[in-house]
Amino acid sequence: MGELLGRLLKPPAVVELRSDLGGGKTTFAKGLARGAGSSDSVTSPTFTLSQVYGTKSGGQIIHHDFYRLDEPGIMANELAESLADGNAISVIEWGGSVRGILPEDRLTVEFKPSSAVADERQISFIYRPNNAGLIKTLETQWAKSRP
Repeated sequence: MGELLGRLLKPPAVVELRSDLGGGKTTFAKGLARGAGSSDSVTSPTFTLSQVYGTKSGGQIIHHDFYRLDEPGIMANELAESLADGNAISVIEWGGSVRGILPEDRLTVEFKPSSAVADERQISFIYRPNNAGLIKTLETQWAKSRP
């Protein structure tokens, strides 16, 4: 799903990933980066707070993880810079501490554990009407890619 979304997203874009610890956020970010054409190794930026990945189109994915921050401090400035970059897709994990900085026009992806299978997740999207076409295309492509 992340890879499909990565193929469809065009910068500038903001994607907020929400789940409990170990819920699939970084795995989704890996797929998103791959779909956007990045060959960089995507890892959780929990300890570095942010990572930048290049894409084939010359753009970048700026991946933030605010898990360890109760107060964003100087990271709020770095996030604001990446949000203003017209050639970037900003991916934010644990965005609660920066909620006031995140634009309303973002795509939020929520992961919830499946009650049936331990490694499965229910994925839901929260988006503004201007992203309805993107989500419809994503749903159609996802349905075609599933066995």
